[in-house]
Amino acid sequence: MKVAVIQLNSKSDKQENLRKAKEYIIQAVQSGAELISLPEYFNFMGEDHEKRFAAESIPNGETPRMLSELARENEVFIHAGSIVEKFTEEKSYNTSFIINPNGEVIGKYNKIHLFDIEINGMPSYKESSTIQGGDSPVLVDLPFGKAGLSICYDLRFPELFRNHAVNGAKVLFVPAAFTQYTGMLHWEVLLRARAIENQCYVIAAGQYGSTAPGKACYGNSMIIDPWGTVIARAPEDEGFIMAEMKMERVENARESIPCLAHRKLSFVSK
Repeated sequence: MKVAVIQLNSKSDKQENLRKAKEYIIQAVQSGAELISLPEYFNFMGEDHEKRFAAESIPNGETPRMLSELARENEVFIHAGSIVEKFTEEKSYNTSFIINPNGEVIGKYNKIHLFDIEINGMPSYKESSTIQGGDSPVLVDLPFGKAGLSICYDLRFPELFRNHAVNGAKVLFVPAAFTQYTGMLHWEVLLRARAIENQCYVIAAGQYGSTAPGKACYGNSMIIDPWGTVIARAPEDEGFIMAEMKMERVENARESIPCLAHRKLSFVSK
């Protein structure tokens, strides 16, 4: 399956963000993409207190309806990296979902691990002030097999991805808005680690550039194969990258180094 990963510099202008996403989706389709992945918060990257005003219902909100129409018209799968989904008056979910070529939402995941971070000398983040955390891992059936969903900060919690792998995932989605500072230090090494240790493809669509005053995202969207090789990487700009996923690469990795079968669980703490 040919996959396209879209890298964006989304800001607080929701309509402009949607216009750009649509434009790149159409370009990716014209380039032969069969599965298209978008970044975290791709339709709105404003301040935390503004998020609830951008929240939508799924599947009936403006953004899901636009993506459903694009998926139907172009007969492709679309992975909506994440949007703000309505929950209560005070809080929303950070939600990732996948739409099939019939325009149907076939999987939806609420981000479990929320980004509450304070690094000396860096901007602070407290996602939990406006976002309600989820509590359930989600796998989605796609033509090549199962795919595991995650969002950004989830990347630092390997047990989520191991859960996906032992339950049949061959592909791991990691849409993100990784900060510039932590991205330079950790983004690639964590993505490659998740690919290697779970012997899965990793599809990582990222936000790039300044998104709010004093805050910037690292970009470097990637597609990584089950051996940990970066087979496509986005340049420092908006746009999309493409690669072909071959599931025999997954089987080859797992047969060559059967670490999933060799796991010893007797010492694992709860």
